[in-house]
Amino acid sequence: MNCQLRVINKEKNSITLEMLNYDNTILRPLIDEILKDDQVEETRYYIKHPIIDNPEIYIRVKTGKPQAAVKRSIRRLSKVFETLETDLIKEIKRLEESN
Repeated sequence: MNCQLRVINKEKNSITLEMLNYDNTILRPLIDEILKDDQVEETRYYIKHPIIDNPEIYIRVKTGKPQAAVKRSIRRLSKVFETLETDLIKEIKRLEESN
């Protein structure tokens, strides 16, 4: 699935994004990661209708640009998944070698 973000509204210290082709397995970790950012004051998402609407993500920052906070969060999340993939590959190789 190719998830995409589209800017709906952008102000100096906030941004609202629409997540296209979303999956909750990506949405929730992204929100959690954005919340970990020290520069983020508030973030939330909402879905008007769970079947026909895409979620909208709102981010407001204390300092800096809101889109930069999203980019940082995506990079951190990407590293988590890369590490997970690397660990899985190592574990599979270890199991194959032990058989």
